[in-house]
Amino acid sequence: MDALLSRLFSSEEEERRTLDRMAHLLLLMAACTFVTLLFENVPYGRYATSRYGFPVNARLAWFVQELPAFLVPLCLLVWTSAGKTSLLPNRLLIAMYFCHYVHRSLIYPFLIRGGKPTPFASFALAVVFCIYNGYMQIRYLSHYAQYPADWVTRPRFIAGSLLWLLGWLVNVHSDHILRTLRKPGETGYKIPTGGMFEYVSGANFLGEIAEWAGFALAGRCIHSSAFAIFTTVVLGSRAVAHHKWYLAKFEDYPKHRKALVPFLF
Repeated sequence: MDALLSRLFSSEEEERRTLDRMAHLLLLMAACTFVTLLFENVPYGRYATSRYGFPVNARLAWFVQELPAFLVPLCLLVWTSAGKTSLLPNRLLIAMYFCHYVHRSLIYPFLIRGGKPTPFASFALAVVFCIYNGYMQIRYLSHYAQYPADWVTRPRFIAGSLLWLLGWLVNVHSDHILRTLRKPGETGYKIPTGGMFEYVSGANFLGEIAEWAGFALAGRCIHSSAFAIFTTVVLGSRAVAHHKWYLAKFEDYPKHRKALVPFLF
């Protein structure tokens, strides 16, 4: 794989500049996505329509679209000269990334019960994003990121790591609540309760946003920050859309519950 990268980039300096440009492009994509989502919901699940392509089975879509976010980084670690992986801060940040995507690509899809099909356009864009972001995050951390020797003991890294862990736990727990809302044989939608769903409609989204915000805080680089901002834009929009949908669907929906941020928003 080093040979492939050497054909793509004339030097390490060029690859590093490319990684930086990719992060800036992701920030631009976040801005464009924010504007677009003011007028239209992300086309998946209950908001999916046929104009975004033929439907893809939910389990298959989640597995295939998320798998590159695991495989591309794994290939980078195994088949490239990932010299920075011997450093503790880099190892811990890479572990945070893989902890999320091992669960999201290899476990979560096979726990889905039913689930509405994903339009092909949404599925294809997710595949592209996972390849793009997986390369950007792990190539930077494994080959270029350089942190001070005491980085893991600094308040920023500790706070970011704790936020990541809290977000991961909220995300996994909230997904479990959503999966177990309906008993076997039941159909239709129900009001989620328990955990952070007592405070917000998008508890699973809040958890994932917190994960990547913590990852960005601990990593202190444009690449992780761009990822966290993009995630916040997309999942924040989903949380708002879900909140409005719940309020319209259920007359007894808890009026104190917010969309994404407990007690505030």
